[in-house]
Amino acid sequence: MDIREIDRIIEMCWEDRTPFEAIEFQFGLKEKEAIELMRKNLKEKSFKVWRKRVSGRKTKHMELKLSDRFKSTHKRSI
Repeated sequence: MDIREIDRIIEMCWEDRTPFEAIEFQFGLKEKEAIELMRKNLKEKSFKVWRKRVSGRKTKHMELKLSDRFKSTHKRSI
């Protein structure tokens, strides 16, 4: 992965309305892999703040959301 892809994944992880399934669809990273990427690329305190924020959040998991679709204002450029 290049730095632009890593930056985009981090941005998507921080976004409240972007589910982990969207990250997997776009980049092929499962939730655990996205969490590990965040752990490796954020400062420890930032990672802890993020984990506390997204843990159990309905908008970060498709099965907890009422809607079954996702969309992003950013499109992956190849």
